[in-house]
Amino acid sequence: MTMGSANISGTAASIAVPAQPVVSKSLAVDDGSKWPLVKKPHPPFYFGGFAACAANFFTHPLDLLKVRLQTVKGASGKNGLGHVVKAIYTEQGVLGFYNGISAAVLRQMTYSMARFATYEAMKKKLELQDGSLPFYRMAFSGVVAGAVGGICGTPADIVLVRLQNDGSLPVEKRRNYKNAFDGLIRIAREEGGGGLFKGAIPNVSRAMLMTGAQLCSYDAFKQLLLSTPYFSDGLPLHFSASFLAGFVATTITSPFDVVKTRIMNAGPASPYKNLLQAMAVIAKEEGPLALYKGWTPAFVRMAPQTILTFIFLEQFRSIYWDRHALHNKVRYE
Repeated sequence: MTMGSANISGTAASIAVPAQPVVSKSLAVDDGSKWPLVKKPHPPFYFGGFAACAANFFTHPLDLLKVRLQTVKGASGKNGLGHVVKAIYTEQGVLGFYNGISAAVLRQMTYSMARFATYEAMKKKLELQDGSLPFYRMAFSGVVAGAVGGICGTPADIVLVRLQNDGSLPVEKRRNYKNAFDGLIRIAREEGGGGLFKGAIPNVSRAMLMTGAQLCSYDAFKQLLLSTPYFSDGLPLHFSASFLAGFVATTITSPFDVVKTRIMNAGPASPYKNLLQAMAVIAKEEGPLALYKGWTPAFVRMAPQTILTFIFLEQFRSIYWDRHALHNKVRYE
């Protein structure tokens, strides 16, 4: 019994404890530590347009309020923000705050996509051999990108302004565009091809300032915050840099935004001849502060628009870079 038990135990032990396989180092999990280092590739040009569209769905009601306030003349209590909000809700309900959303999307897919794409292309072209980009070159890139975006986005911008302001007009004076494309067709038919570019000069001027201030200041604030011990690349950095960029952009572009809105909304019988004349007329008749009319809703809209746009953009870039690195088995410098 003892020998049998010993044999059985020995057999069981030999069966229960198989030889441990030797794992080859070549079959070990690849953690990417030995992948070659490369520079991050430039993301697709359309990311900026997509990011702006995503942000616009959250901020469109604020943009509508800004336009309504800018097109109101005088300074009576009935023209205040509270009265405008109440009037829109009473007459059109919640959906009234999304008047012109189709034109807003079209505008972002033309204006924003063009300016972001041009800005990134210009930065790539103007960067120094060591990969750095001086501030003056960054600002120049923003101004050029704004001009391109302003030209591309003017037709959609005109339709957007008119759709947003239509509800504030008497019924007999409303244009009643069905959507953005209906507005483009009717403007071209009723006012000629030039009607699609009415207000192009103040719009392009504003876009140049906007892009130069917004995109350039975002990059500048981002670099500045990264140089402190309090920030690293991530959501807090993107939020802070974009908030500051929104404040700068709103303050610089407000007078041009007011003039652009007035000219685009005027129709064929516009009292404004050009950018400077329009500024002079508004300042003379309503006071210099009228050029900053709608600043509060403009900033309230610009801040979240800028923040959300850059957060979406940074997330799109991050996903793209991660997938690119994994697919090509590379690491970034």
